[in-house]
Amino acid sequence: MKTIIAAYSGVLRGTGANFLSAIQDLPSVPWPSKSKVEKQLQIISVMQWVLSFLVMGAVCTVGLLYLFFTDCWLIAALYIAWLVFDWNTPRQGGRRSSWVRNWTVWKYFRDYFPIRLIKTHTLLPSRNYIFGYHPHGIFCFGAFCNFGTEATGFSKKFPGICPHLATLAGNFRLPLLRDYLMSGGICPVNRNSMDYLLSRNGTGNAVVIVVGGAAESLECIPGKHSVTLKNRKGFVKLALQQG
Repeated sequence: MKTIIAAYSGVLRGTGANFLSAIQDLPSVPWPSKSKVEKQLQIISVMQWVLSFLVMGAVCTVGLLYLFFTDCWLIAALYIAWLVFDWNTPRQGGRRSSWVRNWTVWKYFRDYFPIRLIKTHTLLPSRNYIFGYHPHGIFCFGAFCNFGTEATGFSKKFPGICPHLATLAGNFRLPLLRDYLMSGGICPVNRNSMDYLLSRNGTGNAVVIVVGGAAESLECIPGKHSVTLKNRKGFVKLALQQG
């Protein structure tokens, strides 16, 4: 008790003034502001998706082959067996995950651009739909955010409607990437997959087709809107056939 009183009284008499002034003179730590932290998280969220789309399939394929030459070959063998068994799942509605679609990272992804989903018409869950999406862009960021995640609240705005964004079938031949895509409700853009969703998977399905495809991605010029429709009328024929 005497020690505490002595120290306190010393500060009052000014003997601790030098110590306090020295602390005040220390350089302050430049803590980033909340807005800067959110901006960095937005950038990371976008890079996560870009890198996943570009390299996940290739890296996982090489890693899987490498495991065959290690003591962990059994893991690779089991996954290959599962891959063969599960090969047709992407063409049969996939395996969507509400947990993945509601990841917080997608909200930062949304806010980076930003991306918004505006409802202009009510969709009936008793019917199936084909959405034509434009523009393709480099990575279809808008289509993925709106229909491959719940970042813009698709399920709340269109209750009873289950969106299926269609992409290249080749992506579903790559290990782990196929599972990552299916978790978002993404499916192959081929006739078998479309027919299954529109005629053999009940009602309330919305197939989202990026009409311009990869060819339209080459027309990404700021201030210019180009729609690639030549020889791409199959989605109209499909809609007429399915009613």
